[in-house]
Amino acid sequence: MNIVLLSGGSGKRLWPLSNDIRSKQFIKIFKKEDGTYESMVQRVYRQIKTIDANANITIATSKTQVSLIHNQLGDDVGISIEPCRRDTFPAIALAGAYLKYERGVSEDEAVVICPVDPYVQQPYFEAVRKLGQLAETGQAGLVLMGIEPTYPSEKYGYIIPKNEDAVSRVDVFKEKPTKEVAQDYIAKGALWNGGVFALKLGYLLKRAHELIDFTDYDDLFAKYESLEKISFDYAVVEHEPWIDVMRFQGEWKDLGTWNTLTEAMEERAVGDAMFNETCENVHVLNELNVPILCMGLKDVVVSASPEGILVSDKEQSSYIKPYVDQISDQVMFAEKSWGSFRVLDASDSQMTIKVTLNPGHSMNYHSHDRRDEVWTIISGEGTTIVDGMEQEVKAGDVITMAAGCRHTIVAKTLLQVIEVQLGKEISVHDKHKFNLE
Repeated sequence: MNIVLLSGGSGKRLWPLSNDIRSKQFIKIFKKEDGTYESMVQRVYRQIKTIDANANITIATSKTQVSLIHNQLGDDVGISIEPCRRDTFPAIALAGAYLKYERGVSEDEAVVICPVDPYVQQPYFEAVRKLGQLAETGQAGLVLMGIEPTYPSEKYGYIIPKNEDAVSRVDVFKEKPTKEVAQDYIAKGALWNGGVFALKLGYLLKRAHELIDFTDYDDLFAKYESLEKISFDYAVVEHEPWIDVMRFQGEWKDLGTWNTLTEAMEERAVGDAMFNETCENVHVLNELNVPILCMGLKDVVVSASPEGILVSDKEQSSYIKPYVDQISDQVMFAEKSWGSFRVLDASDSQMTIKVTLNPGHSMNYHSHDRRDEVWTIISGEGTTIVDGMEQEVKAGDVITMAAGCRHTIVAKTLLQVIEVQLGKEISVHDKHKFNLE
């Protein structure tokens, strides 16, 4: 089974836990049997592998998310990297070229395209596998999954099938309607369009070549920035003469707001939180090392991270985006392929960061033009390399790097470092990367 998971978006509707690097699908809120937490992308990846251990999973994403994907899923997952944002058709075309030219997938095999962040149970992925089989053996150019609607939603497009069979030819698509119009659609047997569809890889590449002049994956990647921004629906779906839809009646939720996200939480608090007996329908997600006390609250979500603190009525939380757009976009916490970092303090001339390196991992070998850095090892063991000179380090050691000095640190064990940056201009762009000789 070949699955492409579309992973994009800045996730501002789930501020302050999400930002331009950590979108909603990477927030760890789902409790596992062992008591640890997993994110949406980890949950979906695990569910797919439970249905098909040999599934070929590719995540189509921007380059800003690659390090975090490796952090949460490891190095074996396939990643089709979008050099820049160009909407869903270019992203899916690039993923198709990646499957053929980089992974060696046959053009006769089906590919299922799914969002990375639905809240679903195992039957959903059984349906996904069946969707791929229908695309591989049927006559339709596209096979969609139609979600049986549970209420007249204004958030989704609608698919109206020609009949009530489990698999039917599509009669017509409808855009996101008003609530009243949605009720009329549902009365006519309409299904939610959850953005899940399957097609043969050869068909996908054929349509891609019709609209884009490219030879292989590398060529398409090089031309990507010049491609027209266009959705898959406009580029392909609207021009396809034969589309089938398969009904799905299982649990399916789009956790795009705090209101819907808290509905899927198995407990009312993630992190340090207390509630008095008068609280009703209150959820807390706390990433700070301070307690949160809730008293007399009803229908409220509280979310706290180094990025900020949100206290909101759950229904009102859907309207967060214009307010978050006014907030500084300084990223205060991020998970990377090598570990994570958290900004502890910042001003125009200094920044203090807590860096956690996983065993066997290291930072890039790099230098800065406009700032000095001081590392204080607070736990673990590792090796620093400063202008080619290696030094074993442990808790209590202090290493100083002047501007222009090339440096990195390699973790032998889990390693925690307090990094202090000092300079007239502290910027993420002030960085030069080098290869270690």
